[in-house]
Amino acid sequence: MKERRIYDRNFRVNAVKLGLETNLSKVAKELGIAPTNIYRWQKELQKYGKESFCGPGRFRNPEQKRFSELKRTLKQKLKETQLEIEIFKKSSKYISEGKPMIFHFIENNLNTYPLWRMCKVLGIRDYTYYRWKNHVISPRQHQTILLEEEITSIFHEYKGIYGNVKISAELQSRGFKLSRAQVTLYMKKLGLTSKVRRRDKATSSKFYNPYVFPNVLNRQFKAEEPSQVWVSGITIIETATGFLFLTIIIDLFDKKIIGWSLSNGSTIKETSIPSWEMAVHNRKIKKGLIFHSDRSPQYANKLFTHKLNSYKEVRQSMSRTRNHLDNIIPKNFFTSFRSELMASNILPTKKQIEEKIFEHVENRH
Repeated sequence: MKERRIYDRNFRVNAVKLGLETNLSKVAKELGIAPTNIYRWQKELQKYGKESFCGPGRFRNPEQKRFSELKRTLKQKLKETQLEIEIFKKSSKYISEGKPMIFHFIENNLNTYPLWRMCKVLGIRDYTYYRWKNHVISPRQHQTILLEEEITSIFHEYKGIYGNVKISAELQSRGFKLSRAQVTLYMKKLGLTSKVRRRDKATSSKFYNPYVFPNVLNRQFKAEEPSQVWVSGITIIETATGFLFLTIIIDLFDKKIIGWSLSNGSTIKETSIPSWEMAVHNRKIKKGLIFHSDRSPQYANKLFTHKLNSYKEVRQSMSRTRNHLDNIIPKNFFTSFRSELMASNILPTKKQIEEKIFEHVENRH
């Protein structure tokens, strides 16, 4: 590559003067410079005189300085506008999902864009983002919260009678592996104390829930005809806006979901009751129908048992304590369902969960 020559002011002035005395093109050729340069030098010398050939970064008059500053400002604004358009395009799919997803977008792009710029484009104040960030909890903290909710729920469902041993057993039946010692620590942290004292062990061992039924199904997960065996289960799903409770009822004949409920709470009227009512609406009950579930309080209670008894043809069956394989069909579905939801590594919305359930209801064979 040919090296670019640099001419000082004296050279340019003398070249132009010599060219004006003789011939500009001839002088340019003799000096080995481009004719366009010497003609340009001539115009600049005629226009600016002593202020010509000032060099880069210097201005001949205030107007030229203002023009240069305006040009630089416009270039910077154009660059910033292009950056904001780029941020908006990338974040557009998250905006409709609500603030939690917008916050996650910001968190994942801090190495690419300035925080203040993303907040400006997305209409979020930076302190709002920091407040969200300070309250974001890790998966381990989510698990701790979930266990605390389950333990508290079991404790109050059984009127404060269950201690660490029975709560541990109940947790095992719900798929949580937690030792008695761990349950004790959680109960101490939550301030939960069983009403039954250790010296009353003989009395406490006689306590039972009259709405817990034996395992009639006995892991026979096949049915020769519809409405011979229905199995049901409940799980908790984390979403972009919090936790939801998914309850399903599956007919073992064709493994189809015939009833389900997606709720914000875990009460009987939000879980087992509405899913049962949907199931009996979608599929006719036959005499001798076995309804199998775990021992969760949503099933082992007076209200739900009376609901089933009102049909007279239904036999209720429940998993044994600490035997999660006794109700493996719903658990396998929940495992697969969660994998589908988390395929994109983004927490789903309630609407997305409902759409995914509809897909299974329509297509599951």
